[in-house]
Amino acid sequence: MSVTDSSPEESQKASRQKGLVVINTGHGKGKTTAALGLLLRAWGHDMKVIMLQFVKKSTANFGEHRAARKIGIDIIPQGAGFTFGGKNEAENKRLSIEQWNRAKELIDSGTYQVVALDEFTYPLKYGWLPVTEVIDVLGKRPQNVHVVITGRDAPQELIDFADLVTEMKEIKHPLRKGIKAQKGIEF
Repeated sequence: MSVTDSSPEESQKASRQKGLVVINTGHGKGKTTAALGLLLRAWGHDMKVIMLQFVKKSTANFGEHRAARKIGIDIIPQGAGFTFGGKNEAENKRLSIEQWNRAKELIDSGTYQVVALDEFTYPLKYGWLPVTEVIDVLGKRPQNVHVVITGRDAPQELIDFADLVTEMKEIKHPLRKGIKAQKGIEF
C-alpha cells in the first residue's frame, strides 16, 4: 500500500511516528525537569528512553537519578561538574567528547526511542563539540528517534534545525533572596 492509498487514520498515525528534535533552553529553571517529564511520559508508553547528562558530575546522585534507578530508566551523568573560572574545563571537554561519542552510537542504533542530552548546549557553546557535526548526526538519525536537548544558550543553528524549542525564562527565583537550592526542587 502506498502513502497515497492509506486511510486518513493511517496517515495521521504515520505522521505521529516522526522522531522530533526538542530543545529546552533559556535562563529559567525547568529545562532538565521538562526533559525528565517527557522521558517519563514516553516510558509510560513503553518506549525505551535514556538521558545522557553532560558536565554534571559522573558521581551525581540527585533525585532524578534515584527515581530513575527505581523505575528502570537509564540516566548517565558524565562530567566534572559546573564551575566558574574554567577550573574543570579541560576535564569537562574530554568527558563531553566521550559522552557525545556514546550519544552518537545510541542515537544511530535506534535502540532508544527517546534520547535526552541534558546540559548539552554547554559543550556546543564552549566549542568543545562542533554544532555542524551535531546537526549532521541528528539529521541522519533513525526516523523513530526523538532527541531532547537541554541547557542555556542553545546555538541558533540548532534552534533553526529543531522541531520544537521552548525557552525557559526566569521571572523570579528564590536564590535571589539568598534561599539555597532545595532538595526535590533543584536536585
